[in-house]
Amino acid sequence: MADLILHHYPNSPFSEKVRLILGYKKLAWKSVVIPAIMPKPDVQALTGGYRKTPFMQVGADIYCDSALICDVLEHLQPAPTLYPEPGKGLARTLAQWADETLFWTAMAHNLGPKGAAHMFAGAPPEAAQAFAEDRKAMRIGIPRMRPQDAAASYKSYLRRLSDMLDEQPFLLGQAPCIADFSAYHPLWFTKVRTPVVADILAHTPAVLEWMDRMAAIGSGTMEKFSAAQAIAEAAATEPMAVGHGLLRDSTFQDEHGIALGSRVTITAESFGPEPTEGELIAATRTHYTLSRRDERAGKLHVHFPRIGYVLKKAEA
Repeated sequence: MADLILHHYPNSPFSEKVRLILGYKKLAWKSVVIPAIMPKPDVQALTGGYRKTPFMQVGADIYCDSALICDVLEHLQPAPTLYPEPGKGLARTLAQWADETLFWTAMAHNLGPKGAAHMFAGAPPEAAQAFAEDRKAMRIGIPRMRPQDAAASYKSYLRRLSDMLDEQPFLLGQAPCIADFSAYHPLWFTKVRTPVVADILAHTPAVLEWMDRMAAIGSGTMEKFSAAQAIAEAAATEPMAVGHGLLRDSTFQDEHGIALGSRVTITAESFGPEPTEGELIAATRTHYTLSRRDERAGKLHVHFPRIGYVLKKAEA
């Protein structure tokens, strides 16, 4: 199998989630650092439009969204598992809450005036403005919380996490699972990237101790790689056949009346409005796969989770 290539940047919370999982599963990976804001021509050469961070590349297969990346890594390296039995449904549900509700609450607190000033200290004023405009363009259907309201909710969520840690080292037991990695990354941003507002964590010492246990996992064995090298690797590789790659399920599940082979677009439903267009070659109970071609990267298969993404026929 081709190497694991993670396209990410250091400050990205969802990238930290995936980096830790790579470390937990003791996987070697190549690191392509991508821009935090648009334009992202090398990213979109591979994804066809999708511009959220991170995404993972294996040869000419592109896996979008950290939730799908986690499933791919679990298939590649089943032990230690992210989805322990019994209770994997609970772990996935808690992870989804963390990636959505907890994340946006934490980030509204983190990037309030004080936190934002710390993040962009020493940078020219236009850098902060460019970041704000970029993220504003990405937000669709996500209400913006005021920092005061976010702080109140964040404190409540931290207390709930603390309660889960009363008699066990991780949220759902003796070992970390997908819920831990998803709950950790927005708190990591608070502590590491906006420490001027991290005093909110001090009220829940059990959470801080859990964060130390999570941070100790590390991020595995990383090798630096360039975007040009990643695109060249995609161009030199054939995508894996549907049902024979890292997403083994190929059973067609039709919820839209759109046949395989149709020209379609896939778009995130709430954050990142850029569509990816291609030929629909898989629509299973968990994921979609599009086949597309790029003049630099060649033929590609681009994979998305079903949850959180909108499938439509492409306009003629």
